[in-house]
Amino acid sequence: MARYTGPVSRLCRREGMKLFLKGAKCYTKKCPFERRPAPPGQHGIRRRKMSEYGIQLREKQKVRRVYGVLERQFKHYFEAAEARPGVTGENLLRLLETRLDNTVFRMGFASSRAQARQLVAHGHFAVNGRATNIPSYRVREGDRIDVRESKRTTEYFKQIKDSLRSAQRPDWLSVDPDKLTGSVTALPIRDQMPAELNEQLVVEYYSR
Repeated sequence: MARYTGPVSRLCRREGMKLFLKGAKCYTKKCPFERRPAPPGQHGIRRRKMSEYGIQLREKQKVRRVYGVLERQFKHYFEAAEARPGVTGENLLRLLETRLDNTVFRMGFASSRAQARQLVAHGHFAVNGRATNIPSYRVREGDRIDVRESKRTTEYFKQIKDSLRSAQRPDWLSVDPDKLTGSVTALPIRDQMPAELNEQLVVEYYSR
């Protein structure tokens, strides 16, 4: 499975904002972005005005990096979103939000999407009773996501129940912390997806 293996704080610095790729550490003063927010590279901060194309490119890269998707796969998501009825940008975010790894993260089973991707890839979850180890698996309304019975005795899932009870999650998901299970009660609408992402700029980028 291809994935980015470099320093993730570099991605945050390049986009000029926290992408929350390191989980809980991003909320502390130890976050590398707090200590060094300047763009990566030996030239430091560039003061030249960014072109319209540059703004669109940066937004596309930001969305792609937030969800941990590589370039070719992201293009496939856009093409699928464009082929669906409705608003293309909103369709794109909905396809990304309903990836299994993102859903596991949103439910609170992981502190970052990267951790959620690893948990899914290692076979810790089942969807509707069937073990699923594909992070890009697309969940649908009514799907039930459980921690597999054989994995519930691991130390990680024993300790996570308290954090599941206090975790904030979007309204389109519900979780039972005691049973280590959750469900997709509805598909997310735009107000339930990240407000800091401007999907219209991504649409404009691919519509050049």
